[in-house]
Amino acid sequence: MSDVLIAPSILSSNFSCLAEEIKAIDKAGADWIHLDVMDGHFVPNLTFGPPIIKSLRNHSKKPFDAHLMVTNPDDLLEEYVNAGVEMITVHKEVTPHLDRTLNRIHELGCKAGVSINPATSISGLEFLLDKLDLILIMTVNPGFGGQVFIESSLKKIRLVRELVNNKPIKIQVDGGIDRLVAPKVIEAGANVIVAGSAVFNGDGVESYSKNIKALRYKT
Repeated sequence: MSDVLIAPSILSSNFSCLAEEIKAIDKAGADWIHLDVMDGHFVPNLTFGPPIIKSLRNHSKKPFDAHLMVTNPDDLLEEYVNAGVEMITVHKEVTPHLDRTLNRIHELGCKAGVSINPATSISGLEFLLDKLDLILIMTVNPGFGGQVFIESSLKKIRLVRELVNNKPIKIQVDGGIDRLVAPKVIEAGANVIVAGSAVFNGDGVESYSKNIKALRYKT
């Protein structure tokens, strides 16, 4: 069995039947449910917030993985915890006191992650390794689904892999990951794959299960 986890992004699901989509990816073998929270300021899109997440919480027992693409994550942490998420990832680019933010996430009972955009350096993360459960490497510019994977991201994944070494920190990648790209990012060191379009291609459990299996293993 592979130790690679798949976290389907519901951003690419059918929003008219979101609860059913959550149930379908759960049955199809998703490890985590990835929640792309966008505020229309930090990224040029607006998605959903705590009320929607809370309404979905009882439709799956899989961990809810909240990626906050927002300018003011510190003001919102408790709301997302109360909505039922198990993991909160904030962006290095907008969090001025990242150490404090990560501590607060842990105090609230969640696992804590940091995300870095394609043009963002990993510099400084070496001082936070004892506070991190997850490092999310954006492999597209955040804001929209269906973008093309940025090949130079592979070098950054390898750098993060070296930085993490044997520490129990997940290396997550998000953006343009399909069955052709997945083996590359896994080889570079990623062990959590976020995928939207590549998972929600088709209709229902059977299609989603096949898509998830195609992403999980090195080829």
